[in-house]
Amino acid sequence: MKPVVPPRPPLISVIVANYNGAAYLGDCLRSARTQTLADLEIIVSDDASTDGSPAIVRRLMAEDHRIRLITSDVRRGPGAARNAALATASGEWIAVFDSDDIMHPARLETLVDLAEQDGADIIADDLLVFDSDHVAHPKTLLNGKWARAPFSIDVRTYIRVNHLYGSGPSLGYLKPMIRARLLEGVRYDESLKIGEDYNLILRLLLAGARYRVHPLLHYFYRRHSLSVSHRLDKDVLFALRSADTALIEDGSYLAPRLMSVVRARLRSIDTASAFETLLDGLRRKDYVSALQTVLRHPRTLRLLKFPIGARLSRLFTRRPGSATSNRQVCVISRQRVVGRTNGSSVYLLELAGALARRGLDVHFLAPSPATLGRWPYLLRSDALSVFKSYRVRGTWRFGRYLLSTDPRRAARAALAILDKILVNSGILARPMSRPAAYSIAQPLTREDQLFIARHAPRCSDFLIADYCFLTEALPYALRPDAKSAAVMHDLFSSRTSQFDALKSKDSVAVLSEDEECEKLAAADCILAVQADEAAVVRARLRRHHVMVVQMAARPVAEPAPGDDDTVLFVGSGAAPNVDGVRWFIETCWPLIRARRPTALFHVAGTVSQTFGPPPEGVRYLGHVHDLGPLYNRASVVVSPLRIGSGLKIKLMQALELGKAVVATSVTLQGVADRLADAVYRADDTVAFAAAVVSLLNDAKLRISLANHGLDALARHFSPEQCYGPFVEHVETACAFPAVASAAPRRQSV
Repeated sequence: MKPVVPPRPPLISVIVANYNGAAYLGDCLRSARTQTLADLEIIVSDDASTDGSPAIVRRLMAEDHRIRLITSDVRRGPGAARNAALATASGEWIAVFDSDDIMHPARLETLVDLAEQDGADIIADDLLVFDSDHVAHPKTLLNGKWARAPFSIDVRTYIRVNHLYGSGPSLGYLKPMIRARLLEGVRYDESLKIGEDYNLILRLLLAGARYRVHPLLHYFYRRHSLSVSHRLDKDVLFALRSADTALIEDGSYLAPRLMSVVRARLRSIDTASAFETLLDGLRRKDYVSALQTVLRHPRTLRLLKFPIGARLSRLFTRRPGSATSNRQVCVISRQRVVGRTNGSSVYLLELAGALARRGLDVHFLAPSPATLGRWPYLLRSDALSVFKSYRVRGTWRFGRYLLSTDPRRAARAALAILDKILVNSGILARPMSRPAAYSIAQPLTREDQLFIARHAPRCSDFLIADYCFLTEALPYALRPDAKSAAVMHDLFSSRTSQFDALKSKDSVAVLSEDEECEKLAAADCILAVQADEAAVVRARLRRHHVMVVQMAARPVAEPAPGDDDTVLFVGSGAAPNVDGVRWFIETCWPLIRARRPTALFHVAGTVSQTFGPPPEGVRYLGHVHDLGPLYNRASVVVSPLRIGSGLKIKLMQALELGKAVVATSVTLQGVADRLADAVYRADDTVAFAAAVVSLLNDAKLRISLANHGLDALARHFSPEQCYGPFVEHVETACAFPAVASAAPRRQSV
C-alpha cells in the first residue's frame, strides 16, 4: 500500500473576519477566488452573524474547496474572529482581508513577489477608499511623498504617523500580508474593537519584523453606513489607550527612544476622547459643557474642521439624479476616438451604436492624456452622439473641443507641425521629433486608475475594455457585480512573427500568446473580429465566452466607379499600414505609373505623416475630416497589408460605398470565403499592380466587381448578423448579477 501523502499547505491563507456582512461578502469572496495566484485558502471567521452570511459562505464552499467557514455562537469582536482564523491557517503567508472590501485580481501574486524581492516579513499596498453608494469621490490613504515610491516602516515612524487625527497617513489602516512564522505565539488583542491591526503590527515591528509598503492601488477599501473602523467612542478610545499604556509599562518591550512618540500617541487618544465629549455636548445642545471641554482641551477646537468639512462635502457633492431604467455600459479606451476617422474608431462606434439603439446608455471613458497623442486638443464629431457621456482625463471641455490642461502638449504639437513643414519642403529627410507613443499599449498610471474609480462606478453595469491592454483597468471601476468584455481588434501575439519575416518592428507592443491570453482572461467575454482569431483564444481560454463580432456594413444602392485615374488608401499610422503603403509605393506604384502615367495615388489618414516627400503621382493628404468625397472620386481602393489580420474595416468601408477593391490575402483573412468574388486578391508586386491597372482601364469591370461586393455584404454582413448576438449578451449580463467564477483565472491560461 502506498503511503498517504498529506496535501501541501497553500502559499497564502486569506483570513476574513465577518459580522453581518452579507451585503458585501459575495463581492469580497469573489475577489479572493479570482486572484491570479490560485495557491491559497480562504478562511471566513464569522462572528455570530444574524444576516445569513454563513449561508453565503456555505454555498460558495460547495463550488470552491479552498473556502472554509468558522463560526462563533457569541459575538466576540474582529480580533477574536481573526484569531480563530489564524488558529487554523496553514499558509506561508497570512493575508488580512475585511469582509466588505475587494482586491485587485493580481494583488496577492504581486505582494508575494515583492516581499520575496525585498526580503520583507510584512508587505502592504495602498488603499483605494470608496463609498458604497459611489457618490463621494474615491481617495487614497497614501499621498505626496508616501505615494511616490516603495518605503520601509520602522517602529518609530509607525507609531508617529498613527496618532489619532494626525497629519500623516494612518498606516495602521493598511491591510498587510504577514509571514505566518512571525505569528507563532502572537495574536490579536481581543479587547480592541478598532485599532487591532495597528496593535498587532506594532508588536511584530518591536520584535524585529521588516515591513515594506508599495504604493500600489490594489486594495479597495469600502466605506458604508455599517462600517465600524471609523467609529470612535469612549469605550473604544479607552481600550486603545489601555493597550498603548501596557507597552509603556513593559519597559523591556519598548525601547526608551520610542517613549516620546508613544506618549504623543497617548496624548492624541486623550484629545480624541475629549473631542468625543465636545461632540456629545454639541449634539445635546449643552453648549456650556461643550465650552468647558474646549477650555480644558483647546486642541479639540481645531478638530471641528473634520465634521464641518464632512458636512460641507455632503452639501456640495452632487447627488445622483433620478434613477433611470436604462442599463449603463462603460467603454474604457485609450483610442483617440473623435469620429469615424480610422478603422478601430469606426468599429468601436459601431458597437456603441448597436447598444444605444437597443436603449442602453453607453459612456466613453479615456483615463489617460496619452489619448491626445501629440496634439493639445480633440475635436468631437457628430458620430460621438452615441455616447451618453464622453470624458478624457487631462482635458477641459469647450464646446466640441476638449483642450489639454498640459501646456507642454501645445509645445510638442508646434514642433510636430514645424517638422512636417520642413520634411514636406525637402529641407529635412525625416522628422526631428518622435511621434507620440502608441497610446493603447501604455500601462495605467496611478492617476489613470483614480480617474476610472472616480467616473466609472455609476455607469458600469457592463464594462468594455477597448483592446486587451486595458483589461487591467476593469477592477478600478469598483463594480465587482458587473460583467465585462475585451475587444481584441487584432491578435497581437500573431503579429510578431509577421513583422520579423519582413524585418520590421511593430508600432504597438510585442506580446507573447501567453501574455495576450492572460490580459484577455481578465474579462468575462472576448470579442474577436474573425473566426480564426477566435479559435486561437477559445483553445487557450476554455472557460471564457469568445464571440466573433465582425464589422457590419450598410451597402449603398449601386456601385460608384469614380474617376478613371485615382487610387486610394485610407488608414492610421499603425505599423501594418505603414509597411503596406511603403511596399505599394516602392514596388507596385512604379509599375502602375509605367502603364498608366496619369494615375494618382491618394493616401489619407495619419499613415501619410510617416513618410518623407511624396514620389511622382502620390499625394499625402493627412487627416481628412470628411472621407466621402475622396471615396466618391476613387476608381480603385487598395489594401496592400502584409502584416496583421485586423478588423477589415478599410475593406468593409470601401465595399459598402460601392468601390472596386484590390487587396492582399492578409487583408482578406477570415472573410475570404464570403468575399471571394467581391475583391481582386493579389499578393505579389506584379499581380497587385496588374489588378489595379485593369480596373483603372475599365469602368465596367469596376462596376461589376463592386456589384459583387454589395451583394456579399448584404448577405453576410448586416448589422443584425454582426452585432445582434453581442447586444443580447450585454442585455442578459446587465439583467442578472454576476456570479463568482469557480476557478481562478490564471488556471485557464
